[in-house]
Amino acid sequence: MEKEEIRQAISDYLRSHRKMTLATVTLDGRPIAHTIEYASDGATVYFGTLRTSRKAQNIIKNCRVSYAVDEDYEDWMKIQGVQIEGKAEVLADPKDIKYAMDLFTRKFPFVADFPPNPDMVLVRIEPLAGFFLDYTKGFAHRDEVRF
Repeated sequence: MEKEEIRQAISDYLRSHRKMTLATVTLDGRPIAHTIEYASDGATVYFGTLRTSRKAQNIIKNCRVSYAVDEDYEDWMKIQGVQIEGKAEVLADPKDIKYAMDLFTRKFPFVADFPPNPDMVLVRIEPLAGFFLDYTKGFAHRDEVRF
């Protein structure tokens, strides 16, 4: 696939899914995985969490993260998924926060009814490298793109 086709495949896949596994590094250097709901704009993803959560604290200390979005497959030759290496940031600019919240409430409308929580933060993950897995093209096939 060409670079734009890979970017589009990643974007489409992310838009059609809800959950990801996010990998961060703990304050003492250990990797940890988190399951989160997300909203996306292309390969950039957004999620909310408490400022005091381990994932938020890990991101504040070390912005390098990775995430994967995929499904349970019975037929390994039909596996598809996305893997991203990126840079995470707790959003502070009100325009960025509004944009992220608008994306999130479009995907998850019920979130608009949540009571305000001053401890809630929104996080943006900007992709650096992405991989689109597509085993329909052959076992372990993946296309790579840099952002």
